[in-house]
Amino acid sequence: MRIYDIITKKKRGEELSDAEIEYVISEYTKGTIPDYQISALMMAIYFKSMTDRETATMTLAMAHSGDTVDLSEFGTLTVDKHSTGGVGDKTTLVIAPIAASLGAKLAKMSGRGLGHTGGTVDKLESFPGYDTSLSPEDFFDQVRRVGISVIGQSGNFAPADKKLYALRDVTATVDSIPLITASIMSKKLAAGSSAIVLDVKYGSGGFMKTPEDAEALANGMVEIGKRCGRRMCALITNMDIPLGYAIGNSLEVREALDVLSGKGPADLTEVCVALATEMVSLSLGMEHDAARTAVLDAISSGKALAKFAEWIEAQGGDPSYATDPSRFPRAKQVYEVKATRGGYISAMNAEEIGNASVVLGAGRLTKDDVIDHSAGIVLKKKLGDRVTEGEIIAELHTSTESKISSAERILLDAICISETAPHALPLIYKTVR
Repeated sequence: MRIYDIITKKKRGEELSDAEIEYVISEYTKGTIPDYQISALMMAIYFKSMTDRETATMTLAMAHSGDTVDLSEFGTLTVDKHSTGGVGDKTTLVIAPIAASLGAKLAKMSGRGLGHTGGTVDKLESFPGYDTSLSPEDFFDQVRRVGISVIGQSGNFAPADKKLYALRDVTATVDSIPLITASIMSKKLAAGSSAIVLDVKYGSGGFMKTPEDAEALANGMVEIGKRCGRRMCALITNMDIPLGYAIGNSLEVREALDVLSGKGPADLTEVCVALATEMVSLSLGMEHDAARTAVLDAISSGKALAKFAEWIEAQGGDPSYATDPSRFPRAKQVYEVKATRGGYISAMNAEEIGNASVVLGAGRLTKDDVIDHSAGIVLKKKLGDRVTEGEIIAELHTSTESKISSAERILLDAICISETAPHALPLIYKTVR
C-alpha cells in the first residue's frame, strides 16, 4: 500500500477503503508518512469530502491510535458532554452534578482555555486544593463513590489527532466537516462514555459562524457516534453573545452556583437544563419529559448543589466555597465600563468580549501563560437591553490596573448600541438526535 496511491484516489473523489484509512492513520502516527504527503491528502479531503463510512473509520482509527478509557464497569450509565467552545460557557459545572445526582456516571477529561474560549479545568482550579491530575485508580474510585470526576486531559489520548490538527492548522484545512468530526469524536470515543451529548455553538463566539454550518457539523458527529456504537444527541446553540453574564474563571463558577441554587441567568439556565435533560435521558433511559422534570427537581430540591459540593470535596477542593461563593477572592481592581451613548444594545461580538477577558488575565494566549482566577468581565447589560449614556454596562475585574484601558477599548468596540431594538433570536436553534 502506498500513500501516493491513496492521495491520488481521494484527489479523484473516490471512496477510500477501511484498510487504506487505517494505514494512513497508523503510519502517520508512527512517523513513517511525512507531513507533506498528509498535507496533500488533507487538502484532497477538504475538496472531495468523505462519506459517513470513511469518516467513521478515520474517527475510530484516530481514537485507537493511543490510550483509551475502559468504562464498561459502569454499563450504560456513563455520559459525556462536549462543547465546541464559547464565551461564558460554564455549562459543565452545572450539568455534571445535576446528571450525577440523578444516577448518571461522568468520568470526564476537560481541557484548559486557549484564546478567547475558557476551559473547565481552569474554572475548577478556582477552588483551593482541587486536584485535576488524579491517578487512574483514584479517578475511577471517585466515579464509583460520587458519580463524577473531572480531570485535565492526560495520557496519550488520540495522538493521531494531535499530529493531524497541528498540520491542518497551518495548511488551511481546519474547516472541513469530516476532519472536524473525526478530530472531536476521536477524543470522545477514546474517553469511553457510552452516551455523548454535544453542544455545537454558532455565531461570533463560536467556531462555526452560521447555524447551517453548525447543523452540518452536528449531523456529522451524531451520525459518526451512532456508527461507532454510542448513544448521541447534539444541541445547536447561539454563541453570538456570551452565555450568562460572567466571563472569567471564579466569576463563572459563582454564576454556575447561582444556576444550581435556582437563581441563575435565564439564558444559562435554559441551555444547562436542555443539556442535562439529554444527558439524563440518554444515560438513564428516561423519556424526555420525565428527564426534564427530574433535572428541574434536582435543582429546586438542592440535590444538584449538594452533589457539586460533594464532588469538589472528593477531589481535594474546599467545598465551603460551593455553599458560600463570596469566599472566592475578589480582583484588586474592579472598573466600571459605561455606555458612550444611549439606545439599545443591538449586537455583541462574543469573541472580542472573550478577548477582552483574556487581556484582563482570565485566559491565556499560549499554553504556558499563568491565569488570574479572579480576573474577567461581569456584563450588566446584554443584547436587547436599553441603556442610557453613562450607564454601567460591564465591570472589568483584574489584578493589574494597566490592563484596564486596552480591555475597555476592546469591550466597547465589541458592543454596538443603536436606536432600535434588535430582533430576538432563539438560544437553542435545533436538537439533533
